[in-house]
Amino acid sequence: MNPLPPPPVSLSPPRPSAAPKRLTIALLGNPNTGKTTLFNALAGMRQRVGNYPGVTVETKKGQMIYAGQTFDLVDLPGTYSLAARSPDEMVAVDLILGQQPGEARPDVVLTLVDASNLERNLYLTTQALELGVPVVVALNMIDVAEKQGIRIDAQELSLRLGVPVVPIQANKKKNLDRLKQTLALTAGGDLPAKQAPFPEAFEREATSLHDVLKEHLPAFLARRLLLDVGGYTEQRLAQRHGQHIRMQVQAARQRLALADCPVPAVEAHARYGWIRQLTTGCVQRPSKRPVTWTDRIDRVLTHKFWGTLVFLAIMFLVFQSIFTGAEPIMDLIGDAKDWLADRLADWLPPGPLTSLLTDGVLEGVGAVVVFLPQIVILFGFLAILEDCGYMARAAFLMDKLMARCGLSGKSFIPMLSSVACAVPGIMATRVIENRRDRLATILVAPLMSCSARLPIYILLIGAFVRPGRPWWVAGVTMFAMYSIGLVVAPLVALALKRTLLRGETPAFVMEMPLYKVPAARTVLRRMGDSGWAFLRRAGTLILASMILVWALMYFPRAEPESRVQKNLDDMHGRLALLQLVPFTAEGEDEKRQAEESAQALSEEIACMERDGEKYDVHVDRLERELDDWKEKQKDAPREEQASLQKVIDQRQREINELRGEWKRQSILGRMGQAIEPAVRPLGWDWKIGMAALASFPAREVVVGTLGIIYNQGKTDSKDVRRKGFEGAGNSPLARELQGSTWDDDPAHAVFTVPTALSLMVFFALCCQCASTLAVIRRETRSWRWPSFTFVYMTVLAYIGALVVYQVGSLL
Repeated sequence: MNPLPPPPVSLSPPRPSAAPKRLTIALLGNPNTGKTTLFNALAGMRQRVGNYPGVTVETKKGQMIYAGQTFDLVDLPGTYSLAARSPDEMVAVDLILGQQPGEARPDVVLTLVDASNLERNLYLTTQALELGVPVVVALNMIDVAEKQGIRIDAQELSLRLGVPVVPIQANKKKNLDRLKQTLALTAGGDLPAKQAPFPEAFEREATSLHDVLKEHLPAFLARRLLLDVGGYTEQRLAQRHGQHIRMQVQAARQRLALADCPVPAVEAHARYGWIRQLTTGCVQRPSKRPVTWTDRIDRVLTHKFWGTLVFLAIMFLVFQSIFTGAEPIMDLIGDAKDWLADRLADWLPPGPLTSLLTDGVLEGVGAVVVFLPQIVILFGFLAILEDCGYMARAAFLMDKLMARCGLSGKSFIPMLSSVACAVPGIMATRVIENRRDRLATILVAPLMSCSARLPIYILLIGAFVRPGRPWWVAGVTMFAMYSIGLVVAPLVALALKRTLLRGETPAFVMEMPLYKVPAARTVLRRMGDSGWAFLRRAGTLILASMILVWALMYFPRAEPESRVQKNLDDMHGRLALLQLVPFTAEGEDEKRQAEESAQALSEEIACMERDGEKYDVHVDRLERELDDWKEKQKDAPREEQASLQKVIDQRQREINELRGEWKRQSILGRMGQAIEPAVRPLGWDWKIGMAALASFPAREVVVGTLGIIYNQGKTDSKDVRRKGFEGAGNSPLARELQGSTWDDDPAHAVFTVPTALSLMVFFALCCQCASTLAVIRRETRSWRWPSFTFVYMTVLAYIGALVVYQVGSLL
């Protein structure tokens, strides 16, 4: 192969340099042809992600500057054909035809083909030649083709196609200047590109159909309407202009079948027949195909037994990295959030603003940022696996298993990743080209038990399942909780594919790319883009939901009149003691300090009698007193520390009781009491119901909420995980749960083994995660699917919890 052939065809002269118009280049190509690498090489850092309404795919946009001229680059989603079967697949066609709102029609289409698989890649190019836009063919991976003994005469191929053909090596940026020059000369030109010859009967029917629909349809779409049986073009036209359009198309197809030109087979015959003519004499291959390193590696990696073992090992590495590798960074983020919250509480006076900043905004920001390590690590692995060529092998190995529940092999990795966290798992579904498969995977990914569910599992198993039973029961129960998602998710996916997402199952066709060393720049860019996209789009919804829950748990904040009077009586008693100090004290400092304290307390009493006391003010005062007692304990003699510890414990109990009462009388607490009749069949009282409501934005807060409601203070979920079954089962919160009784039936305990199992099953199946819903909204571009996910999972969780409690109670 000659890597630098002379200009293959005569090109139109460039436009005048005065006030040059911004030109647009659309980049089109099959998956695994190096399209992203070429786009990055052409655009450099001048790129961004573009979205279109009504579709879930993303297109990258960038700028290329050559000879003082600025070009807008649009990297279209990778595809094997322009036969669109969904709005996502129609994006490329609409954009190139100038029918995408807000986008100018491209001045040139750059089609990227793999030189080592020329015939297969040229299929898409032959379709692009019919779009009525100048085309440039970039012949990529010329080095790979040469290693396989393949030689391509690019100049002769260019003459036969009627468009420029430029050999390049995108990963090494070889010949890119020549490609840029060709694009600049070709953009906006009028090159007489050749097209694949179809049978005369087909051309006659396509022309007739276009004449009827000329006002509504470009010539290219008229041909696609005829060729793509049940395709998106047909669906869209039928919706706009009625079923008579579909009837005309069906009649034309019947005539073609009688003329021995059945669709869609006629397209494959015509295009591949023409491609064989084009490449004959242009492509030289060795008489015997050489055995490459890719062939040798695939003998192991695609083997039914050894390939599966390697796949499981790689998945274990990915899962462990997400599950445990990200945890130290997540802990640092959590610790930083707690430190900042403590500083704000020290700097600002108690009140709604301080609480909003510490318990609302900071908790919301923390809930967003804490996912970043998992997202970045997962997408780093996905970028490496995809760029090196292994992702296609993994999908091939898992396809037979996933096909049994209506999904493709590419659904396995996102679902496995969701065991660590559903957020990166859902974002990982972008590797699935088929829209229905991608949507089904998104909708079932939250069913996998993520790490946020662990604290509630550990606490309830340690407190109610483990005591008095063999050592292995706790482990089996934990395994059962994780198995719920593994069993239910495929069943739900199968039900969705047979109902809401019903449609023709596409054949699983996957091209096995060659193995190569991943490009570090590509991997790092994908990690950065994924993390930033999550922060920018999902973060706002997560933050808003956390602030909403904060408000529901904070207001109303005035104490009941009975407690205010009790506090006033207590404060008047303390004031009387302080007023006696000046008459009994010997030192002037002691007298002055007592008088200042009495003055401050008098002002606090006056304010309280006028406005009523606020919970946060009361809690803040008690916490400051508690801090004073702790300081006294540090300096006190050893014999006095035990008695001081009793005072400290008493103060801590008062604070915990006050916080518990505050939350119980909040709006969310009253909602919990209102829903008790609905949750009582699950074995729950209103306190459990309130904790479940509080956990909908983030399920990991349920343990902390239970701690507050049961007067044990805010319990950290991380501490529960570190303690394990035994430590969590013997914690003060566990003992409080074990001793809790029904308000209307104090003789009976609320928490029993069936109640604990019911609550765990509910958490295993319910979508209590605003982050997950926000990412579903981002990936589907619609509120319909996150709303559906929330509703169906909540109903499923309620039914599961109801069955477990009722059957467990009978047993």
